[in-house]
Amino acid sequence: MATTEAVKAKTLLGECSAELAGTFILILFGCGVVAQVVAGGEGLGDHDSIAWAWGIGVTLGIYVAGRMTGAHLNPAVTIALAAFRGFSWKKVLPYSVAQLLGAFLAALVVRWNYTEALNKFDPGLTIKSQGVFSTLPGNGSLDLGVDMWGGFRDQIIGTAILMFVILAITDLRNTAPAANLAPFIVGLLVVGIGMAWGTNAGYAINPARDFGPRLASFFTGYDGAFKDQFGDVYFWVPIVAPIIGALVGAFLYDLLVGRNLPIADDDEEPGRIPEENTTA
Repeated sequence: MATTEAVKAKTLLGECSAELAGTFILILFGCGVVAQVVAGGEGLGDHDSIAWAWGIGVTLGIYVAGRMTGAHLNPAVTIALAAFRGFSWKKVLPYSVAQLLGAFLAALVVRWNYTEALNKFDPGLTIKSQGVFSTLPGNGSLDLGVDMWGGFRDQIIGTAILMFVILAITDLRNTAPAANLAPFIVGLLVVGIGMAWGTNAGYAINPARDFGPRLASFFTGYDGAFKDQFGDVYFWVPIVAPIIGALVGAFLYDLLVGRNLPIADDDEEPGRIPEENTTA
């Protein structure tokens, strides 16, 4: 007896819900680990645990949203996919708002859960613990000499690396991993960026990841959330620079690799992580 499986049509609301949920999971692990390391005291983590937890958060966030949207989880990625992969420009703003909201809500959960530890570590809720939620040039250090423009440069480079390799990982014409492994490999990519490109600006590489938690921290007592340790207005840097970097990374991938690969017969919606065909 032949059986048929009902196919439920996707809606924009459903896709945005998935982007919100995936970004929410990402930030729970990302901001959560930084809060633990910064405010939790000695023995509760270090730079490496931060890098690994961010990568795990990315991996799990992609598994959450991947079937519905391909799991962008990042407005810079969404914009680059619209510019270079035919993703619908009409979806860019709704996706970006959903990603921002997911990051904002997750940061509120982290802020609430770590209230006592953060208040004890930094009673004034100053730049000393602001890095739990948002990035700063030189990770808030005055000694490194990295200023706003150094952070701007760093974010362009870091996000270009991210986008370049994401396209390589998800390009079916290339040596793409099986669909169920792609989230894991992208997570490792973020771990690598954190370990190699984390000093100058905290590797935001994602406008929603930075601005959502930055807003959450501002609304919960961090009056200086929009400035860096030098007093410069910094919040715009992890928004604008990652968008530029993602566009640069996508352009370079197509220039150096993509245009030289054979054409693939791919029916997937543009801007989605490829999926394995499991139908018999």
